Amino acid sequence: MKQPIYIYHTNDVHSHFENWPKIVAFLQQKRKEHAQKGETMLLFDIGDFIDRFHPITEATRGKANVQLLNELEYDAVTFGNNEGITLDHQELDTLYEAARFPVLAANVFEKSGDRPPWLKPYTIISVSDTLRIGVIGVTVHFTKFYELLGWTVASPFELLPSLVKEVREQADVVVLLSHLGITDDETIAQTIPGIDIILGGHTHHVLPEGKWVNHTLLCGAGKYGQYIGVVELNEAPKATLIETEALPLCEQTKRTLQVLERKSLRQLEQERVAELSADLPLQWFAPSPFAELLASALREWCGGDVGMVNAGVLLEPLAKGVVTKKDLHRICPHPINPCKVYLKGDELKEVILQAHTEKMKHLSVRGFGFRGKVMGEMVYDGVTLQTEKLADGTTHIRHIFIGGREIDPNETYAVATIDMFTFGRFYPEIQRAPNKIYYMPEFLRDVLAWKLSQRQ
Repeated sequence: MKQPIYIYHTNDVHSHFENWPKIVAFLQQKRKEHAQKGETMLLFDIGDFIDRFHPITEATRGKANVQLLNELEYDAVTFGNNEGITLDHQELDTLYEAARFPVLAANVFEKSGDRPPWLKPYTIISVSDTLRIGVIGVTVHFTKFYELLGWTVASPFELLPSLVKEVREQADVVVLLSHLGITDDETIAQTIPGIDIILGGHTHHVLPEGKWVNHTLLCGAGKYGQYIGVVELNEAPKATLIETEALPLCEQTKRTLQVLERKSLRQLEQERVAELSADLPLQWFAPSPFAELLASALREWCGGDVGMVNAGVLLEPLAKGVVTKKDLHRICPHPINPCKVYLKGDELKEVILQAHTEKMKHLSVRGFGFRGKVMGEMVYDGVTLQTEKLADGTTHIRHIFIGGREIDPNETYAVATIDMFTFGRFYPEIQRAPNKIYYMPEFLRDVLAWKLSQRQ
């Protein structure tokens, strides 16, 4: 190469806009510097740029996030599970309608097998008359969830060998935007030849100088905009990370975000859900009316024998008076869906016993859609626990009753709960249960809104 090419990348920002004004200031300055030197600068995002925990994203269903990407002139993006499966079909189908960059996800299709017109498997960027860069995008294949939302998602391992070959014939350098996670990225580098660079995301891995696997350079820039990734393409690719904490910020972007947040909060506040005649108190480490209402709502929504949810998914109590979508978003911001799991009585008993431990109640949870602090007390509907106080002050469960009858170890129970328990290793009996039904696109706060409106 006569001159180096500079590739900048972001991933898993998750609507954590606290670092975004710094990212904007840094990248705008770098764009000026590279332009003055006649150097090529490319900019990519690797997905999960949106997260509906933030009111801006919730109110605009991610369209404000796309505008932020437009303003920084991204050259291409792929999307992650937060774009793909926390929006309904229509919302994802229109998310990028104002995008001024190509959206790449080679393994996502309509149910008909066609790609939607806004989505491409790859793009070819002509840097000069003699140098072209091929950029492919792939996203994590959460098959069941995409199907429930009206999409088809294929395994990237099935598509990439032929696709890389196709792009390699048109390009001198092949870059993969991969929202698959570090383990899959390593497997791709080991098994699929022809990819020069993998810019990764999803598992929030931090690779300060990249990682070479075979002849492929793997890169990852953590999460929440804490780092900006840089790859210098010269004789050989060289990866570095820029930590954003100490960077100066763009005041204009800061003001833009403040205006967007105020507007979004006003919009959510105008959407009235219900009016409560009394307070709904909440405790994280003991049964309380608000958590019990959510357990009841889940049981009814999913048609379960039992409703079961941890109190920590509710961040605050609800006060008497008008309840709006702003309130529900504040107290239940998680992109978590209802789920029904079929468990044998002995399996359900093991889950209840494990949930009853102080260790589980005080467990600090990260990921799996959870945007709170601690697990909290497990609260039930349709379950009665007979306990006794021990000498050390703890309580011991003596009997478990389901629907008024002692739990039968051989009977199968339909347990209405939250999808978070099926992903993480919180409760192995739930995670490995073969029969699960997910309810989408509704989140827990949608179930709450439905239940509260019924109480009027």
